Amino acid sequence: MKVTKAIFPVAGLGTRFLPATKANPKEMLPIVDKPLIQYAVEDAIAAGITELIFVTSSSKRAIEDHFDSNFELESNLIAKGKYDLLEVVRGILPTGISCAYIRQHSPRGLGHAVLCAKPLVMNEPFAVLLADDLIDGGRQTCLQQMVNVFNETNSSVIAVEKIAPHNSHKYGIVDVAGNQQRVANIRNIIEKPKPSEAPSNLGVVGRYILTPAIFQLLETTVEGSGGEIQLTDAIAKLLASETVDALQFNGKRYDCGSKMGYLEATVSYALKHHELASDFKCFLQELVECNA
Repeated sequence: MKVTKAIFPVAGLGTRFLPATKANPKEMLPIVDKPLIQYAVEDAIAAGITELIFVTSSSKRAIEDHFDSNFELESNLIAKGKYDLLEVVRGILPTGISCAYIRQHSPRGLGHAVLCAKPLVMNEPFAVLLADDLIDGGRQTCLQQMVNVFNETNSSVIAVEKIAPHNSHKYGIVDVAGNQQRVANIRNIIEKPKPSEAPSNLGVVGRYILTPAIFQLLETTVEGSGGEIQLTDAIAKLLASETVDALQFNGKRYDCGSKMGYLEATVSYALKHHELASDFKCFLQELVECNA
């Protein structure tokens, strides 16, 4: 089956960016002129996703509004002849793409958030994208690369990248058959192990393609690291009955769940922005010279 549905877990509180996220969802923080969630959605749409499922909370209404029509704004842009901006606004959600929203009523972890979307996914393979991980894949988005692998194997696929060993406690870490292979079978996966207990230096990042078998396993997964239902723990169970592949994707990931990663992404994307690149590069050069 084709992968046409994607889950976006966006119910988190974004405490690392307070006070900016007190009233504004962290997924709506802009990288230059687009919010983080829009980059993740564009990644999904480029990979052939047509149904977007947002697992939200009561404080995330701005996300729903962003992907909805705004007739007052559009009418204003038309009246002022700003048709270029009108095209940008209307292009946020292309024709043929649908959105659905479901509430996660309590913060019980990524695994629970994915489970909340079960009634909308049913018995189909699906993608999971975390907006915190902004991935510049170049010509092919990260999820496009993953869909290509899934179409060949019909097996779950998890995006991974090499990390510094001392950061293993921040990631799910995979043990694979062939650490240097771009696509390799996962033998084991551990959530946030100590460096001394990590089976490799391959950390899971926020892109997954999973078979519907994961839902039954999530329903029986007990609370794990951090007192939450971990998607990693359910994937570890899935390995007993299905093949799960790790893909070392081509591209650059920015951890926008951290302030440093967010700033790195902002600078990198500004330096290739069609309107800002030249002036912004000059500004940075002047800044470096003034502080040399």
